[in-house]
Amino acid sequence: MAGMDDIDYERYDRIRPIRWTGEALELLDQRKLPFAQEWVACRSSDEVADAIHALIVRGAPAIGIAAGWGVVLAARTVIAENGREATQKLEPALQRLNAARPTAVNLGWALARMRDTLANAGATWREAVELEALAIAEEDLAANRRMGALGAALIGPGSGVLTHCNTGSLATAGFGTALGVIRAGVAQGRIARVFADETRPWLQGARLTVWELQQDGIDATLIADAAASHLMKTGAVQWVVVGADRICANGDTANKIGTYQLALAARHHGVKFMVVAPSSTVDMATASGDLIEIEERDPAELLGVGGVRTVAEGIKAWNPVFDVTPGDLIDAIVTEKGVIEKPDTAKMRAAFPA
Repeated sequence: MAGMDDIDYERYDRIRPIRWTGEALELLDQRKLPFAQEWVACRSSDEVADAIHALIVRGAPAIGIAAGWGVVLAARTVIAENGREATQKLEPALQRLNAARPTAVNLGWALARMRDTLANAGATWREAVELEALAIAEEDLAANRRMGALGAALIGPGSGVLTHCNTGSLATAGFGTALGVIRAGVAQGRIARVFADETRPWLQGARLTVWELQQDGIDATLIADAAASHLMKTGAVQWVVVGADRICANGDTANKIGTYQLALAARHHGVKFMVVAPSSTVDMATASGDLIEIEERDPAELLGVGGVRTVAEGIKAWNPVFDVTPGDLIDAIVTEKGVIEKPDTAKMRAAFPA
């Protein structure tokens, strides 16, 4: 079976959205792409939290990585003799980081790792948290490459795929989750056609995904979100491949708004549906998607495009950022630990024991 060794990462893994300079966390401003590549330097944990909330950095894994470095920055503002003392002093900063995007489980997961590192560190706690932040990033990149190989192996040669939002290097430490599967599938000759939803209202597919693929020389076709069902009906796609912000103990998955309707359309048209996310996105403490807090953003985001208002004054809007796809609509969940086909509670518990 083709695997990780078949992928030319110099060609298919060029983009990095997060840079640690030793003094500041530099984030590629994803609000400005694709027409401008501008970096925002964060020198405090509050600036990192603001960047997460403002979507300067986005994507569940990238949010977790940024939060880890946010703790490193916060650590530079306190004086403590050991990690336990530092944990108490850093708790307000940790809570502000955690509140920046509540739906993405990777954020809380990364902060829990940083807390554990602090609690077990002695006098060298500053060095310990910096090494842990670096480990979170490096582990994410390795996991993405592993998932790319595992997910691509499920896709038959010559297939067409549809993806939603942005799940690539811009959303992770590099290579991507769902987009990593697509990169691997293209490199191995399994994927012949790539389609990307525009993903309203922030247009992550239109602004980010097709731009990313263009950088790698991968030909992708952009479609309106509303065209997905019709595309499936034509037979042009065999798989929908998406990422996740939280995967529950029964396989229910929270992801960017619009994912649920893709899963419904895919089931109707006999198209397979794949969720790709690192194990850090799995939340076995949440039994089902009904228990997930769904973030809602400013309704004004729906009232215009690119800062130009398109809706009459006085019109109300509802702007949930995520929806939940039931596990019984998912054909495969791919993590770096393996593939769970037709997920349910028993299979999830077997794959992720307490």
